[in-house]
Amino acid sequence: MFSIRKIGALARTYQHLDRYRQIVQVLFKYGFGEVIQGLGIERYIDLGLKMIAQERDERIAKATRPQRLRMAVEELGPTFVKLGQILSTRPDLVPFEYADELAKLQDNVPPFAFEKVRERAEEEFGKPLEDVFSLFEEKPLAAASIGQVHRAVLRDGGDAVVVKVQRPDIRRVIEIDLEIMLHFAGLMEKHIEELGMIRPTRVVEEFTRVLGREIDYTTEAGNIERFAAQFLTDPSIYVPKVYTTLTTPSVLVMEFIDGIKPTNIAALVKEGHDLHQLAVRGAELILKQVFVHGFFHADPHPGNIFVMRGGTIAYVDFGMMGRVSSRERETFTRALLNIVRRDDRRAVEALLRLTHFEGDPDRAKLERDLTDGLERYLYKPLSKLDLGAMLSDIMEILTRHQLSLKPELYLMVKALAAVEGLGSRLDPNFEFVKVAEPFIRGEYARRYSPLRLTRELFDTGAEAIVALRDLPNDAREVVRLLRQGKVKIQFEHHGLKELRASNEQISNRISFAIVLAALIIGSSLVIHSDIPPKWGEIPVIGLGGFIIAGFMGFWLLVSILRHGKM
Repeated sequence: MFSIRKIGALARTYQHLDRYRQIVQVLFKYGFGEVIQGLGIERYIDLGLKMIAQERDERIAKATRPQRLRMAVEELGPTFVKLGQILSTRPDLVPFEYADELAKLQDNVPPFAFEKVRERAEEEFGKPLEDVFSLFEEKPLAAASIGQVHRAVLRDGGDAVVVKVQRPDIRRVIEIDLEIMLHFAGLMEKHIEELGMIRPTRVVEEFTRVLGREIDYTTEAGNIERFAAQFLTDPSIYVPKVYTTLTTPSVLVMEFIDGIKPTNIAALVKEGHDLHQLAVRGAELILKQVFVHGFFHADPHPGNIFVMRGGTIAYVDFGMMGRVSSRERETFTRALLNIVRRDDRRAVEALLRLTHFEGDPDRAKLERDLTDGLERYLYKPLSKLDLGAMLSDIMEILTRHQLSLKPELYLMVKALAAVEGLGSRLDPNFEFVKVAEPFIRGEYARRYSPLRLTRELFDTGAEAIVALRDLPNDAREVVRLLRQGKVKIQFEHHGLKELRASNEQISNRISFAIVLAALIIGSSLVIHSDIPPKWGEIPVIGLGGFIIAGFMGFWLLVSILRHGKM
């Protein structure tokens, strides 16, 4: 896990000045110079660095702002790529068009030397590679920003495995970047007022927690084991075995999956696979994960899915997993069904339960926009719906009303849309919602089953009894705290910072004007008193007072004109 401290963050940041300058240069290169200026750090950047960074190629010049942000993040390396990938699942923190673009981030990095792989693995195993593996291929199967994957064969048992090894010094690189991110976040809160509600420093701290969990391969191993337990009796899915005795926070050893990627249509056809059946099976698996288990693979892109012999589907890379509660699943299905039934009021109520929002949204306008935006879906039966397109339109409507789905639900929506898109590539006539309809209706029916209602009624009654039983003790505790004077009521004011600054400015100017007036009057009295020493016939002290008063008056006038107010 990583830890970053706010105290002394600025000092530590400038200890890594080369990396700091590199980040700033990349931001200038991709057209985000105004961000640097807005943070008040442009004075630390050499003019030559600015000129180099402003030389953009044609590809950058033609790109949209979200696209330029994605390209900048890719160039900045693993920490920023991971931050971008996480932000792509948080439309409550970034605009929808930026989240959509950041979702395209790829870890396009060259592999690191095999000598470093050997060194890191042997350090973790505590023994030479030859004592663990009878074969360890030097050429990696894949390379990413955090680590890379090699194929190997275990010496004991001869099992074919893949070994994921982290890059050397990756944790130190990430820690440096996190310190710089925290510094930038602090500057954003200080200088960019509209970001105050988002609290960038809190975002960086949350990102630190998430990244610390993701870079620990034992967490991924736990995800695999939990996922496998969900499908022990399901022959349509295969989950690779994890070799826990060989897995450490920096090295993950798991079973090698010999299969075909679902995008390799020619190979699937050659092997005799039924493409329509594969599309149905893939859709059923993601729907089971979401609506039955509530624990799902949150990154089901084609690179993480393989088709094995007999049509069995295997997942790999379990670093990003999603979780949705039964209540959230019920509310989601209720929203979908109410949209199809054209019950706008209930659809809006369900959607609001699934979103984050500040203030009270205009429900009437939201109902109207929902009806207008989803008009083309509302007269179709559930089995004919284009779920991916409809969910995308709903997301745009929510964003327009400054609403955002809860992060885990957004992951769920993206996973469902990704599998629907993959199914359509396998079979252009594939109807995802036709497969999803039994799951959606089943989830809704389970909500009102007699057994479910009885259990919920029993749980509610039990909670009420416990609350009533504890009420006398709670009341006595409150009275005791009141008697001891330990109960405090605190008031927190918002929006007074600007008013206080304005009042201080007014009082300073008034004080300055009083001193100026006193200096002028005092100097006049000195001149009329004819006190030596004199310059000509004028007392020097009085003349000096008038000169000082002149400078002060000019300074006050310039200050007033600079702020645009007389």
